[in-house]
Amino acid sequence: MKMRVEDIVPLSSQVLSHLRELQSLTGDGAWIFPNREGAVHPVMSESTINYMIQRMGYKWRIVGHGFRSLFSTVANEEGFNRDAIERQLAHSEGTQVRAAYHRAEYPDERRVLMQWWAAFFDYF
Repeated sequence: MKMRVEDIVPLSSQVLSHLRELQSLTGDGAWIFPNREGAVHPVMSESTINYMIQRMGYKWRIVGHGFRSLFSTVANEEGFNRDAIERQLAHSEGTQVRAAYHRAEYPDERRVLMQWWAAFFDYF
């Protein structure tokens, strides 16, 4: 969810494979990364990604939100449908009129887009 609005996130075959591996370690609980204190709350907070980036030595070079910018830039440069990209980022429409009428989710394009994005990182 972003801004308390339900969002669709197509998962690539690579992500599904990783999730199956994690499940063998974490079990069938509600969270992918369970909290040691109990299963009621997730262990990851809003700052977890930025903390990990810092621990890897990239402090002041990138923040977690920068990956969203990278995704948008590269996907647009590759010629993907910009509306599908914006929906994948859970961005709202720019004008109230368009927001009132444009409710397309682009599920097929977004599945292709996310599979391409995973393959993009497999290259590295």
